[in-house]
Amino acid sequence: MSALRERGPLALFLDFDGTLVELARGPDDIVVPEGLVEALTRLSDRLDGRLALVSGRAIVDLEKHLGPLALARAGSHGADCRLADGTVLGAAPAGLASGALEEIAAFAESEGFVREDKPHGGALHYRHDPALEDKGLAFAEAFAARHGLAVKRGKCVIEFVANAGADKGGAVAALMAEAPFAGALPVFVGDDVTDEDGFRAAGQLGGFGVLVGDREGSQARYGLGRPTDVYEWLEIE
Repeated sequence: MSALRERGPLALFLDFDGTLVELARGPDDIVVPEGLVEALTRLSDRLDGRLALVSGRAIVDLEKHLGPLALARAGSHGADCRLADGTVLGAAPAGLASGALEEIAAFAESEGFVREDKPHGGALHYRHDPALEDKGLAFAEAFAARHGLAVKRGKCVIEFVANAGADKGGAVAALMAEAPFAGALPVFVGDDVTDEDGFRAAGQLGGFGVLVGDREGSQARYGLGRPTDVYEWLEIE
């Protein structure tokens, strides 16, 4: 990281689950290392504010686990994008109709999924039972078609997104168009399929992606093993 910063202005985009915290059985079961937010804030200061968290979680959910954030952040897969001072970029994320949420809830309860409601849509988690994947995907295809939604897949999670155009690449592009990110070298660090949009956007803007884990077929140029390796590379241990 120190060597990279010496080459010129650097903009850092960090996924959360699987990148900064270990994946857990359910979205509320994660363990946030003590001092993580303070370490990220110090790193952001060293980068003159060019650090952003980019997560599939809603911003309100990130802050539930991290506390109030004085960092740039994009939640809901880029549908909700904000600068460090809270300035909102673009429109607020659209949510699902109450009937659609009730349908997801009924399916989750009857089939054994863990349901998560989000400002931009909803999600079905099945890390506790990966065998549920095919049943979940079949439901998702039919459900999304009926309600005009986009489906995003991750590690043992299926998400329904009301804003079909939202993705992490869009968040990178939106932030890179604003100060203090504009003109810097973008680096996106993430672990999941949805992070590929971030890798792609960083590459298109002259930077690169860093994959956390051993998933095959990634567009990332470099790789790290797990969150503890991310901390070491970021020099925030």
